[in-house]
Amino acid sequence: MRKIIRMETFQLEGHEFIHLNQLLKLTGIADSGGDANQLILDGEVLVNKQTATEKRKKIRVGDQVQIGDITVVVEL
Repeated sequence: MRKIIRMETFQLEGHEFIHLNQLLKLTGIADSGGDANQLILDGEVLVNKQTATEKRKKIRVGDQVQIGDITVVVEL
């Protein structure tokens, strides 16, 4: 059985960056900022294939954020 992978894009819309915990909340991956922070602290979030440990890591254009089978690509 094939694993389904969901790919999404997030538009920065003129901003230089977004904090990782905000991105998780705004994309609906996390229900709240607290949930986003917990996912990061639990080591469940990857940024560019590296485990993320900073809740307020600056995510910029071209970065890929992954949690489970969901990947978010950040665009302008």
